[in-house]
Amino acid sequence: MKKRILAILLIFITVALVLSGCISSDSSPSGNSPNKDMNKDELVLAVGGEPETGFDPTTGWGRYGSPLFQSTLFKRNEELKIVEDLAQGYQISDDGRVWTVTLRNDVHFSDGQPLTAEDVEFTFNTAADKASVVDLTILEKVEALDGTTVVFTLEKAQSTFIHTLATTGIVPKHAYNENYAENPVGSGPYKLVQWDKGQQLIIEANPNYYHKKPFFQKVTFLFLEEDAAFAAAKSGTVDVAAIPPSFSRQEVPGMFVEAVKTVDNRGIVFPYIPSGGKTDSGLPVGNDVTSDRAIRQAINLAIDRNALIEGVLEGYGSPAYTSVDGLPWWNPETKFRDADMEGAGKLLKNAGWKDTDGDGILEKDGQKAEFSLYYPAGDNIRQSLSIAAADMLKPLGISIIVEGGSWDKIEQNMHSSAVMMGWGSHNPYEMYNIYSSENAGIEYYNTGFYNNEKVDEYFKEALSATDENEANEYWKEAQWDGETGLSARGDAPWVWLVNIDHLYLVKEGLDIGEQSIHPHGHGWPVTDNITEWKWSE
Repeated sequence: MKKRILAILLIFITVALVLSGCISSDSSPSGNSPNKDMNKDELVLAVGGEPETGFDPTTGWGRYGSPLFQSTLFKRNEELKIVEDLAQGYQISDDGRVWTVTLRNDVHFSDGQPLTAEDVEFTFNTAADKASVVDLTILEKVEALDGTTVVFTLEKAQSTFIHTLATTGIVPKHAYNENYAENPVGSGPYKLVQWDKGQQLIIEANPNYYHKKPFFQKVTFLFLEEDAAFAAAKSGTVDVAAIPPSFSRQEVPGMFVEAVKTVDNRGIVFPYIPSGGKTDSGLPVGNDVTSDRAIRQAINLAIDRNALIEGVLEGYGSPAYTSVDGLPWWNPETKFRDADMEGAGKLLKNAGWKDTDGDGILEKDGQKAEFSLYYPAGDNIRQSLSIAAADMLKPLGISIIVEGGSWDKIEQNMHSSAVMMGWGSHNPYEMYNIYSSENAGIEYYNTGFYNNEKVDEYFKEALSATDENEANEYWKEAQWDGETGLSARGDAPWVWLVNIDHLYLVKEGLDIGEQSIHPHGHGWPVTDNITEWKWSE
């Protein structure tokens, strides 16, 4: 009953927005003819939550999806290859520490002022000083040599620095102040017109934009919860709405479901070492069941990933075998035949796991094959995946105790129990974060204390490479080199389950372009190519 009342209230809210003029009435069903839409150069979107810290790239805005108001030195195309944006080119010194970037000389901010190397220097110094989610600890200094040349000097070689250059929007030195996050000025395809906090954001095309001008001259973003966004789509008041899989089977007249492939993955991270240790803060580390590689590999083999996709994600997803499936640095040799219960059983038997007392749970050296699996309470997908995975493993003789809890509770147990986690990035450095022995026990990164010297060596080679293609080969070797690696073919410190498709209800006739594989986080990534959006002919 409560859900029904909430749904009705959400519909009333949407209608109220229309009546108040927050949403153009042209988007209503009565004005939904294809010919009329073809002439409409305004859009209304409900695709993501409101950025809590505003629209300042120096504190993280734009890391997932286009920064809209700002431009970046480089960007990724639909094939996720690095291409130039503000930059005309770059050179890396032989030791990999000095990056010299040459800028275009025809770029202006939305206020008409030219963008120069001095603005780039200011942006990165500001971001480094703020020490936010923009990780610039590797940056020793940045210097503007002249109006179009900027030099970055790193503490040590790091090939993934190119990804930082591709995700950090450039802010204007002359217009940056304490209110910038709420009133951004930039050189991106759009400029901010109005921000009603908690309600909506209105943007308009930037007439000074130096690339191809966007077709849509005005875009309104509504900050709605999933239920409200779906109600707005049903009422015809939005052109694009992000929806969860649970809403995907409900037809909405005049709209279709666009499913975008992602590396927005979900998987189970295992404690990798035996129990007995403690963190510096006194938390228990290790688990005597999951520290057995046979257990971890058997779970990887036994899980039916396609069944999870059908049962939990309504068919919208893809099997996950690593955290980087389909990306340029993914090693396709990490794929294997899953749902192999027979193979998993043989693996456990050969490792000495047997059901000695007939209770259906395997044992070895007096230790039962049983452990806890935590998931964040309130996350329905992670809960369903956890329960389903546990059910799949019962016939194998592995008992998983599924427990939901707050992140505070999970933090207390994540080094000694399995956890349902989610990652997914367009930066291979994330692989280093979650598998490197140097990150063992640091925040939510290598929670299981995984350690493989050979993998760490591949990471070192990948980071010190001065060519992205060369670096990618080392990232692939770290996953599986034919003998060892961080994937399920090797040490299997994780069981990756699914990559969740990002789902959008899209107005019929609206072409949102070729979407690249999305990173973790449903919503804003869909706007990464918004300058390509148009009405189909």
